[in-house]
Amino acid sequence: MLLAVDVGNTNISMGIMEGEKIRASFRLITRTERTSDELGVIVYDLLERAGIGIEDIEAVVISSVVPKLMYTLTSCMKKYIGKTPIVITPQMECGIALKADNPRAVGADRIVDCAYAYHTFKRSCIVVDFGTATTFDYVNGAGEFRYTVIAPGLGISASALTSRTAKLPEIEIKKPASVLGSNTITGMQAGVVYGYIGAVEYILKKMKAELQDPDCYVVATGGLGRVIANETDEIDAYDPDIAYKGIRIIYELNRRKNS
Repeated sequence: MLLAVDVGNTNISMGIMEGEKIRASFRLITRTERTSDELGVIVYDLLERAGIGIEDIEAVVISSVVPKLMYTLTSCMKKYIGKTPIVITPQMECGIALKADNPRAVGADRIVDCAYAYHTFKRSCIVVDFGTATTFDYVNGAGEFRYTVIAPGLGISASALTSRTAKLPEIEIKKPASVLGSNTITGMQAGVVYGYIGAVEYILKKMKAELQDPDCYVVATGGLGRVIANETDEIDAYDPDIAYKGIRIIYELNRRKNS
């Protein structure tokens, strides 16, 4: 089994991969102040509750966009899982060619997403990851990562509306039945969600037009991705587990390369 760890700005997601199957998955809040022991006890307990022994874990692979957490997380895996984790970087074999202006600056999260998309669909793709930020990453039919768009995430947009106004309350992020809000709450939900759907659709249409790739396949992921993906025809598929699957693909590529 493979322990795939996706460290984001908001959450740490962990998936136990048994071949291509996700045996179990867990989600923790990203807290850089945790010690390796605190994190280790949590991970050990989660594995035990899922009926998975540490002796079943063949390897640990980490995709991270939070450098401050890496020493703690690496120490945790060594001490409690008994494995030195493989950390995904732009320099390793990832199954796609990083052709951005600065390949070393491409985040590990975007590398695993695009590796999954290209190896799964075998065609040009835009991966839309609805995380703390929403990223739109393009990989062409030759497997080259070329372009990206980065926007404030849906949660950030809703939070900004609340924090920068005196009387507007915090809201649940969900699409109301109508864009015509009948009160403050539904009006805010309509503005945030319908507005975000419109922004996503416009960015995707604009990308396809400038790329001259109208048939580009669009796959969405991320915690809030389902809210948007279900409401637009511009997104072809939604898969919340892209990160785990991309991590597994990159692990297998490097294992074969080094064997």
